[in-house]
Amino acid sequence: MGDEAHFHLNGHVNKQNIRFWGTENPHQVHGSLLHAVKVTTWCGVTSERVFGLFFFEDVNENAVTVTAEKYQDMLANFVQPQLANMAGYWWQQDGATAHTARATMQLLTTMFQDRIISLKSDFEWPPRSPDLTSPDFWLWGYLKDKVYANKP
Repeated sequence: MGDEAHFHLNGHVNKQNIRFWGTENPHQVHGSLLHAVKVTTWCGVTSERVFGLFFFEDVNENAVTVTAEKYQDMLANFVQPQLANMAGYWWQQDGATAHTARATMQLLTTMFQDRIISLKSDFEWPPRSPDLTSPDFWLWGYLKDKVYANKP
């Protein structure tokens, strides 16, 4: 299984999914840049090891959006060589558009045959499952705690 995460270089942590409810409204506003400079990474997790990090960058090492083409390039040139001596693995991914594009699914079928857990595959991805999405529910939070501990 693998997944991406953004690391904002100004120390901003996206807390979009965190809500606090209280009886008082402090009317406090904290501003942040809408499009802060960030690094987008990918990491893979198996029962035996963690592999990655892969950085989605252009030739000048600037962060880029994860498109289907960028994702396919990562699969072919980063993931596939690392799995060359590891037979029988299943590929698991969420339903991001880059992950489920027709060409991406064709490449994954070439790499993993019918051993794919994903939207648009024979084995549908169960969303928001902590047992199946360890990067989202553990790895990225752990890494962000380490990265932002000293407020880069």
